[in-house]
Parts: sequence; C-alpha cells; structure tokens
Amino acid sequence: MDIQIKRAYESADPADGYRILVDRLWPRGLTKEQVACDLWLKEIAPTTNLRKWFNHDHAKWAEFEQRYRDELSVNPGVKTLLDKAVEGKLTLLYGAHDTECNQAVVLRNYLLTQQ
Repeated sequence: MDIQIKRAYESADPADGYRILVDRLWPRGLTKEQVACDLWLKEIAPTTNLRKWFNHDHAKWAEFEQRYRDELSVNPGVKTLLDKAVEGKLTLLYGAHDTECNQAVVLRNYLLTQQ
C-alpha cells in the first residue's frame, strides 16, 4: 500500500492520488477548493474526548498513540481507507502544525500494519 500523509495547508499535487481529510474539524481558514480532498472521513479521527485530552502535548504522545489505535481497532472507517489504499496511492490530509505527533501519523502506521 502506498499511503502518505500531508498537511491540508500544502498544495494539492496530482501525485497525491486519492486525498482524504482525516480530521474531525475542517482546517481553519481553508476552502473546499484549497483542501482539494476527494473525501472528508471525519469519523476516522480521534474522538473529541481523546483529541481534547491529548491537546498536542508531546508528554502524552505514547499514550495518545495507544488510545487512538484502540479506537481504530473498532472503527468501521478503517475498512474504507484500506479499500481505497488497495486501489492506488492514498494521501491522508491533516491540519495539525506538528508534522511528527499528530493523528495522521498514527493512522498511517496503523493502516500499514493491517496489510
């Protein structure tokens, strides 16, 4: 599977393949045209409670990863993403400023282990 992650604030590129926004909230200040996503799968994002608890606190990163993986293990949206990934290149879009500690990183890694 060819799955990449990219900030929603970066320009779309034809090489991105199928673009899916994986945030529960729409990226602040961007229009639909600017995001250029093929699908907004907000139900794949961490629950509101988990997102608020984490609050991008690096000290909570390891626990956030585990809690989010637990959520993903019962999330029907995972099948949607896996089906799309089998069809071709998939780009998961996210809005967070932190490019290393965000839900798209966890989601990509999780999907890659589901092969």
